[in-house]
Amino acid sequence: MARRAVDSMRLVGPAVASPKPGGRYVVGMPMWMWVEQGPTTFGPAFASAAAGGVTVTATAKVSSIQWDMGDGSTVTCTGPGTRYDASRGKLPSPDCRHRYKAPSAAETGGKYAGKATATWTVEWNAPALADAGEFTETRETPFTVDVREVQVLN
Repeated sequence: MARRAVDSMRLVGPAVASPKPGGRYVVGMPMWMWVEQGPTTFGPAFASAAAGGVTVTATAKVSSIQWDMGDGSTVTCTGPGTRYDASRGKLPSPDCRHRYKAPSAAETGGKYAGKATATWTVEWNAPALADAGEFTETRETPFTVDVREVQVLN
């Protein structure tokens, strides 16, 4: 019944805010990664399911996001990441970051194809049965990253 409650939450993959689909990134520069937070994309989400006089309540929230960066590397972040602000300049993100080591020009479409996979932790409770538990679910969102080299001339 806890899984029925979770199904009714309609959980989806992370709402990737950065990297932006139309953005261009530079080899060696810090990339800030973050997601928008909502009940179905990050949580918390709440639902109940009932059958035979027993009600199960469930709460789901994202406990981590694994970023497959498309270049063979992965980054795991335990929160939504920090939104980039131009006042931070070239500083790396304090909690969710990556640096590409090569341009994406040789990749299909000239972009790295990555995905952000959210691990949702679900806590459930069935008071009538004096029972409770926890399980995880995953949801993913694909993204692409256009990474370029910068040439400096003297």
